[in-house]
Amino acid sequence: MPGVKETLKALKEQGKYKLVVATKGDLLDQENKLERSGLASYFDHIEVMSDKTEKEYLRLLNILQITPSEFVMVGNSLKSDIQPVLSLGGYGIHVPFEVMWQHEVVDTFTHAHLKQVKSLDELLAVFE
Repeated sequence: MPGVKETLKALKEQGKYKLVVATKGDLLDQENKLERSGLASYFDHIEVMSDKTEKEYLRLLNILQITPSEFVMVGNSLKSDIQPVLSLGGYGIHVPFEVMWQHEVVDTFTHAHLKQVKSLDELLAVFE
């Protein structure tokens, strides 16, 4: 996706945030994808989940030793990336992507802790 490397680099250089990959799928497959992307060095923690549920996000928050109110999930899926985090009291930034798995599609909704950007290039403005 355009702007990913530049955005991660800028957030990392700010030093204010712990950057985490939270993804679901096969551990080795996801680790290989991240290594091939050249982005692994920007992340402080990598979490491969069997499913993105409130329970799994709570487990991640426990590992990171943070509260839901300190957690911001940036993702392309309202259903699995954003909704569980909002339900816990965290924050979400939705970055729509043209291609979505049908089971990930949900109606658009509003929430006080939810923002939407059109691309990752716009993400830095949210964190200013």
